Amino acid sequence: MTRQRRVILEELCRINDHPSADELHRRLRLKQDRISLATVYRNLELLASQGVIAKLEQSGSQKRFDGDTEPHYHFRCLGCDRVEDVTGWPVQGIDDIIKFLDGYLITGHRLELVGFCPDCRSKKNMTEER
Repeated sequence: MTRQRRVILEELCRINDHPSADELHRRLRLKQDRISLATVYRNLELLASQGVIAKLEQSGSQKRFDGDTEPHYHFRCLGCDRVEDVTGWPVQGIDDIIKFLDGYLITGHRLELVGFCPDCRSKKNMTEER
C-alpha cells in the first residue's frame, strides 16, 4: 500500500458523505497532502476493484466512493447531489425476497432512494409528499 493510497483510504473511511474523486482531492489538498487528481482517481478505482471500498454509480450522478463495503442503502438528494447512508432498513429482508426470482442468478443489488434532503427542502420550502 503506497503512502498516497493509504492517505486516500484513511480519509474516505473517516468521513461518511460519499465524495466524488474531485471532492476527495479537494479535501486532501486542504490537509496539505500533495497528491494529484489523477492519483486520487487511479487509486480510488484500484481500491474499488479490489473490494476495499465501494464505488457508487447511480444514474444521473457522478461516481462517488464509500469506505463502508458492508451491505447498506443510500439516499441521493436531487437538489445538492449529496449521498448519505440509509440506516435501519432490513437489508436481509430484501435479500430473502430476491432469492425467489426464478431462473435468475442474482450477484448483488443496490437500492438508491432519491428525493430532497432536509437542507434543500427548507431552502425550497417543500412539504412532504407521500
